[in-house]
Amino acid sequence: MIENLPKYISLTFGLTTVAMLLLFIWTIRKSVFEQTRKKSTPIFIGLIIWLTIQAVLTLKNIYNLDTDSFPPKILLTGVLPTILTIILLFATSKGRQFIDSLPLKNLTYLNIVRIPVEIVLFWLFLNKAVPEIMTFSGRNFDILAGISAPIIAYFGLTKSKLNKQTILIWNFICLGLLINIVVNALFSTPTPFQKFAFDQPNIAILYFPFSWLPTFIVPIVLLGHLTSIRQLLKYKTEIKANEKTTND
Repeated sequence: MIENLPKYISLTFGLTTVAMLLLFIWTIRKSVFEQTRKKSTPIFIGLIIWLTIQAVLTLKNIYNLDTDSFPPKILLTGVLPTILTIILLFATSKGRQFIDSLPLKNLTYLNIVRIPVEIVLFWLFLNKAVPEIMTFSGRNFDILAGISAPIIAYFGLTKSKLNKQTILIWNFICLGLLINIVVNALFSTPTPFQKFAFDQPNIAILYFPFSWLPTFIVPIVLLGHLTSIRQLLKYKTEIKANEKTTND
C-alpha cells in the first residue's frame, strides 16, 4: 500500500469498487431474460475471485517492482484478461446474447461510480500519487459522465423524454472521456510507455486497492458503453428496417 496515504482515500475507493460490483450484478439481475439472470451468481463469484487475485498481486508488490519490464505486469496480468473477455463477449453468439439482454437503463446508471472515482483521483493527486492531468483540475473531465448518467437514465430511459439518438451520442461522448483518462493514465505510469508526468507519475494504480481501477472499474465502464452503443445502433437499424417494410 502507498505509505503515508490517508486511510479514508483507500477506504473510499474500496467502497467504490464494491459499489461497482453490486451495480453490475444488479444490472445482470434486472435482465428480462431468465437465462441471463441465472448467470448473476456465478459472475459475482468469478468477479470476487478476480478482485482477490488483483489484490494479492498488488499486496505482494508484483506490479510496483521492476516497472521497466515489458510488457508492464499490470497490463499483462491485470488489464489484458479483461480486454480479451470483452472481445470474447462481442465475438461469440452467446456473448452477444448476454450483452444484448442487459438493460440499457441499468448500464447507464453504472456510470455514477465515476463521481467517487474522480474524487479519489483528486485526493491521490493532493497526496502525490497521481499527476494533476488525471484529475478534473487537469485533463480529466470524466466526472461529467458520472454527473450526467442519472439524468440520462431517468429522463431518457425511464421518462422517455430523450430520444435514442441523444442517448447514443451521450454514450459516444462518455466513451471518449473514458479513453482520454485511460491514455493519460497509461502514459503517466512509470513503465516503458511513460511519456509525461515524470515529476509526479501515476504510481497509485500499482498499489492496493487502486489497481482495481484499471483491472475492474474501467473495464466494466468500457463494457457498459460498448454494450449500450451496440444496443442503440441495433435499435436504430431495426427502426429503419421497419420503416422500409412499412413503405414497401
